[in-house]
Parts: sequence; structure tokens; C-alpha cells
Amino acid sequence: MTSRTGRAIAVGVLGAAVLAVVIAALLSGILPPRAGSGPAPGSQRSFGPVGASGPGSGAQTLIAAGDAARCDGTIDEASAAEIETIPGVVATLGDNAYESGSPQDYANCYDPSWGQFKDRTYPVPGNHEYQTPGAAGYFGYFGPSVGSLGDSWYTWDLGAWRLYALDANCGYIGGCGPGSPELAWLTGELAAHPAQCVLAYWHQPRFSSGPHGNDPELDYVWRALSAAGADIVLNGHDHLYERFAQLDANGAPVAGGGTREFVVGTGGGNAYEFQAIRAGSEVRIAETFGVLRLTLDAGSYDWAFLPINGGTHGDSGSDRCS
Repeated sequence: MTSRTGRAIAVGVLGAAVLAVVIAALLSGILPPRAGSGPAPGSQRSFGPVGASGPGSGAQTLIAAGDAARCDGTIDEASAAEIETIPGVVATLGDNAYESGSPQDYANCYDPSWGQFKDRTYPVPGNHEYQTPGAAGYFGYFGPSVGSLGDSWYTWDLGAWRLYALDANCGYIGGCGPGSPELAWLTGELAAHPAQCVLAYWHQPRFSSGPHGNDPELDYVWRALSAAGADIVLNGHDHLYERFAQLDANGAPVAGGGTREFVVGTGGGNAYEFQAIRAGSEVRIAETFGVLRLTLDAGSYDWAFLPINGGTHGDSGSDRCS
């Protein structure tokens, strides 16, 4: 019969052996990092909804819009019907569920319309999500794949493109400038993936001719993307559609090699009018709801703004990725 002391020694030896194997695996990179484990610069935190499209060969489709689901309207149902006809991955651009992004708003307003695409959706939060403390409705609805409060950004691949889903609600996440966790993570990730076509999206636009206008809090984020040669930035917040020329780090139009911004706050929120027209604004469409369809290929992209309910004010074009 094995004594109690003998069993204790055996368990201790076995535990030490297991611990050694785990440590060795971690050191050798066998064990993958936990998704959302922290915003250390250069970390490989890459995750998204289960079932959503990931890397693949050939052109890939991304459908995007922000400011979507309202319980007191039918526009979001119409924009969802438009998405239903388009195979591809969905990016929400924040303010996904009005009025306050609460669990009830997500259950009663978002889920019946845009929620049908949940298994192929890569969302970001807007300012309305943070009207609920800790953006609990957003994180509770989409789950751990989108991170957690203060760790709410992620990256993923779609074909030849690298996409960055960011949180622009700077006051809730430790800032968006120097020393902030998100900016440190972003600059590290951009440095680690220098050769891919790059698209980033978040809610509040750095540049906009709508009533919310330019948001200087996103200046360092924009500059980091510009320095890395990012090709496309998508935003919502202003409830209208605006396409910019390629812009440099200061927001001035450039002939080539800049970052093109689209403001697509047209998912279902009440419509806005344009205010001061910003430098580089090429196309502006107000009082029209719809979604943006992007076709992302190796070295190029096409765009088409698709108005809902038979609207005639659309926009389309193509460009090279730098």
C-alpha cells in the first residue's frame, strides 16, 4: 500500500513535470496566446466571430455601415434586407443599437434586423454603446470575441487584407493618444504586418463634413495608420455618406499613397445634413440610407454605396492598395 506521504510526493513530482511541460510549450510558442489577453505592442491578438469569413484566396466582400438599429423605425430593417442579398462579411461602424446600446436595445432592436448576420459580423462600439455603463450591452451581445472594456480592439484578415477594428471612445478606454493601450497595440501590429493592404474602422471619424465634424482625439490613430500606408478607413457617427480623396497624415489630399476615408453612418439613424465641407471631400450624399460594399482583392479594391428603398444616390469606384 502506498503511504499518504508517498502519494503526496508522487503528486508533487507529477505536478512539477506538468508545469515544466507547460512552461516549455509557452517558451517554444506551442500554446497560442489567449484571445484578448492584452494590448501589448506587437501582440498577435487576432480574433473574431465564430463562423465569419477569414483569410482566403481571391476577392473578398465586406459590407459596412454604422448607426443602425432603432426600435422606433424601419430603416434598419431595409438596410438589413440589403445586406441579406450580399454574400460577405459585415462590419458595423458603431451605434449599433439605439438609444443606449443596452442589453434590451440589442435584444429588441438590433437582433431582429442586423442580428441575423451575427455569425459573419465584426463590430465596433459607438458612443451610444457607452451610454450603458461599461458598454455592457455590446460586450454581452457579441461576446469575448470582441474583447472587453479597456481591451476592445482586434485585428483580422480578409483575403489579402489586414483589418483593424478599433474603439474610438477614447474617454472610456484609457485614451487614444501617446501612452494609451490601444495606440501602443495598433502601432505594434502595423509594424508587424507591413506588407499587407490595410483597412481600419471605428465609429467617430477623424474627418467629416457632417455636424459632428473632425474629431482631433483620433489624430494619433490616423497618423499611425497613415505612416503605415493604410489604404481605407471606415467610420460612422455622422448619419450621412461621405467619400474622401486619399489623404495624408494631416488630412490634406494627396495624388497617391494616402488613406481614403468613408463616412457611412447610414444604417438607420435619423439623417443629418452636411455642414462645413472638409478638404478632400469628393462625394457627399445626405438624406439617403444604405450600406457600403467593398470588394477587397490583392492589390486593389472596389467600392459601391448601395442606397435602400430604391434610392438613386449611389457612389462607386475603384483604386489600388498601396
